[in-house]
Amino acid sequence: MFKKSALLFTSLFVLTVLIAGGATNAVAKQIKKRVAVFTFEDKSNHRFRWWTGQPVGEGMADMLVTALVKTGKYQVIERQEINKLLQEQKLGLSGVVTPQSAAQVGKMLGVELAIFGAVTEFGYSEQSTGGRLKKKGFGIGLKSTKATVGVDVRFVNTSTGEIVMAESVRKEKSKKGLALDTKEFRFDNRNKFDESLVGKATREAIDAIVEMVDKAATNLPWQAKVIKGGSTIYINAGSLAGVEVGDVFVVYRPGEELIDPDTGLSLGSTETKIGTIRVTNNSIGNGKASQCVAVTGSGFQQGDIVREQ
Repeated sequence: MFKKSALLFTSLFVLTVLIAGGATNAVAKQIKKRVAVFTFEDKSNHRFRWWTGQPVGEGMADMLVTALVKTGKYQVIERQEINKLLQEQKLGLSGVVTPQSAAQVGKMLGVELAIFGAVTEFGYSEQSTGGRLKKKGFGIGLKSTKATVGVDVRFVNTSTGEIVMAESVRKEKSKKGLALDTKEFRFDNRNKFDESLVGKATREAIDAIVEMVDKAATNLPWQAKVIKGGSTIYINAGSLAGVEVGDVFVVYRPGEELIDPDTGLSLGSTETKIGTIRVTNNSIGNGKASQCVAVTGSGFQQGDIVREQ
């Protein structure tokens, strides 16, 4: 009898753990927020070039895009799409991205968070710590070499144009040993860059920015838009954003936008709830959009805002 009771207790315990684990997974399921990374302005000495030939600002922005994609938490917009819109809207003619232009382009791309900034430091400094030997035109000595990478980064809520976070990142890597007096700042391939001091400092800076993105995106609500109404409804978020078949969303009709007369920032807009929709196909456009049906309400139309329940 005791053995049967113990077996029953164990079975119930395991079942409870499994159910709890399933509930936890359900809660953990999160739709990916959309992020746009703009090219960083280069305020360094412009002496470095990426192995691809890119200047520092472009290279670091691409590294950040790759790092964000690898986290699996975000749907990141290709920089080509961002640059195309900047040119079409004539917002990036000066080469400098502002909170206003980042928010405007980000809103047009349907992203929640826009990231831009400037590379303020990027390079090496050396200090001799021993004797020197001249041979065949090179100076050989014991040196301490330090690489420094500095970035000022801004995170903008595209719905309001407000800067939700602004930080400065500065990373240093150093080593001591014999070094040649050569000032070549070229990297033939990615491996050489990754193995260099400045490459390692850059990677640490990018990792720090990714952590900041996590913090900045936490309180930003996810939303999508209706791209086509009717009996079948299409929204601009699909499997790539973590949307699943069966998900139910609430749809709102945006009204007049409220602008703060002192700051010029958007304070949101008046909204009317139209109804709810359920996803029936999340693979439209290779996962970029979803097909939905109405659960409650009617009259859904292009431009309506889609949010989680």
